[in-house]
Amino acid sequence: MTRPPAHDLAAERAVIGAALLAPKVVADLAATLTPADFYRPAHTRLWETLCHMHAAAQPIDPIAVAGRLTETGDLGMVGGAPYLHTLIATVPTAANAPHYARIVVEHARRRQVADLGTYLAQRADDGTDVADLVATGRAILDQASNGAQWPPLIPLGDHRHLPDFPSHALPAWVAEMVHGVAEFTQTPVDLAGCIALAALSTAAGGRAEVEVRGSWREPTNLFTVVVLPPGSRKSAVFAAMTGPLLAAEKALVERTKPAIVEAQLAARVAGKAAEKAAIAAANADAAGRDTLLAEATDAAMTADAITVPVLPQLVADDVTSEEAASLLAEQNGRLAVLSPEGGIFATIAGRYSGTPNLEVFLKGHAGDMLRVNRRSRPSEHVEHPALTLGLAVQPDVLRDIADMPGFRGKGLLARILFSLPENTVGRRKIGADPVPDTVTDTYTSNLGALVGSLADWTDPAVLCLTPDANERVLDIERAVEPRLAPGGAWGHIVDWGSKYTGAIVRIAGLIHLAEHLRDGWGNPIAADTIDRAALLGTYYATHALAAFSDMGADKTTHNARHVAAWIERTGATTFTKREAFRALKSAQLPTAADFDAPLAALESHGYLRQTETPERPRTGGRPPSPTYLVHPHIHQPAAPVQELPTPRQTA
Repeated sequence: MTRPPAHDLAAERAVIGAALLAPKVVADLAATLTPADFYRPAHTRLWETLCHMHAAAQPIDPIAVAGRLTETGDLGMVGGAPYLHTLIATVPTAANAPHYARIVVEHARRRQVADLGTYLAQRADDGTDVADLVATGRAILDQASNGAQWPPLIPLGDHRHLPDFPSHALPAWVAEMVHGVAEFTQTPVDLAGCIALAALSTAAGGRAEVEVRGSWREPTNLFTVVVLPPGSRKSAVFAAMTGPLLAAEKALVERTKPAIVEAQLAARVAGKAAEKAAIAAANADAAGRDTLLAEATDAAMTADAITVPVLPQLVADDVTSEEAASLLAEQNGRLAVLSPEGGIFATIAGRYSGTPNLEVFLKGHAGDMLRVNRRSRPSEHVEHPALTLGLAVQPDVLRDIADMPGFRGKGLLARILFSLPENTVGRRKIGADPVPDTVTDTYTSNLGALVGSLADWTDPAVLCLTPDANERVLDIERAVEPRLAPGGAWGHIVDWGSKYTGAIVRIAGLIHLAEHLRDGWGNPIAADTIDRAALLGTYYATHALAAFSDMGADKTTHNARHVAAWIERTGATTFTKREAFRALKSAQLPTAADFDAPLAALESHGYLRQTETPERPRTGGRPPSPTYLVHPHIHQPAAPVQELPTPRQTA
């Protein structure tokens, strides 16, 4: 049995309650009691908020603190406004606040010493130099006994503790396939889940749209991008999740071939008749020419009116913008670009033409009319184009696209639902069970049925909302709007956040159609479906914040995040620069000197603290490697992701 780390939640509650009851104690305790000393993450966040409000000379009381936590999106994480009043009620007297604080600090020092014991026990038998171990131990013990404090973390903008994909929000037959594929391939559920949404978008895009209210309609096509490093089995997951689409496409082709043959024959016969009528008119005398000319004209118009259907195509891979536009015109406005690679971004950025061409993708997402000009045929236009994008890209691609001309400024990145799952390589189970045949068969059958039921629609089927569902959408709009304001939580990604509600509506439309495979247009979308789509929206919002942060990071910050992820993954409470180099040496960090900048960045942001380096041995030899202590907050449990609050939830 392993005992839990030393802590006293009653003392933690009493300290914060005393601060709420008598705000002046914050000034007295802030110098000796830091947020890192609290064991419970909610208490850490509360004390951090109280210290910030005190430093800003803001009033500290339950109402003001609740308002500040609402602004930062942390009120739900700490237990809501009622918990603040509970903390006050548990305080016998605010005069005892210093006593409670000493208890909290003492337990924090004991946890620090316990972490040292764990570290020394782990390193004692692995060949680590004894002198390094002794020096590290003394440094940590000295800091613990002297009451050295950790400063609050200054976020690197990293994406630690991102939420997992909420697959339970999907229809059951989709969720079962997602979990089956993720288990068999030993990949994150996020990957199969995002591709599943792209598959549903491929089946329904261009054939259905959701009517929210008034003239506001949202098409049911999505742009999804999953970010994973090489070797993550992206291709295997793509094949499993999109294979049924290719089977459905083949079925559509077989169904269309007779109509193509019939139309080709009719066009040939009509063409011959028009040609014959034209010859007759040309050879007629003046008296009968007008009549024969009119007949020839009618015959020519009849021949021209015959349209030969094209072979259906649901999925394309790496196409140019021009090819995508032509395919959209041929396929009556529906096309999906699905690929386990991100080459399409370089293509539309002008890899071949030298000029970025984003119009097809921008209009293909929004459903705005698209005109296609051809050299050999008259120009065509697509009234309601619906382009689906489902990609899995490497992290380097994510950073590259931020610098591609027009991608951010013209709004392409604002249309993408990003997913940055945790990589499972190195922790995968060998010999995982394959997806059960019943699950695969159901997924294949249902996805094919969805494609088939919507294939013949020319004008999009209109999906309506129930009154309760409309209220849910209004709640989401009310909750999102303050976040988009300058200085708000989404103020720096207002382009993406402005499309957030629309994305939820699109996802809800796909969930609805997947649960009503053959008659979704005959039933309104229920409030529960909006709620489930909102769960997915919360997931994508959190990942979007991380993605845009990653896209804007410089090389040093990116490498610092890489080191921080290794620290979190290994659970290290202290380590040497040499250990980090051995574990993380790569093309991006090829030498020990390359670790100086990211380690310095982590130290300046409060993630690390370097101990005093022991003197070089008089007998010569290699100098000791710098040793770093790790901020305890890095290893604290992640706070649950808070969904966007709505009036209904906060009432």
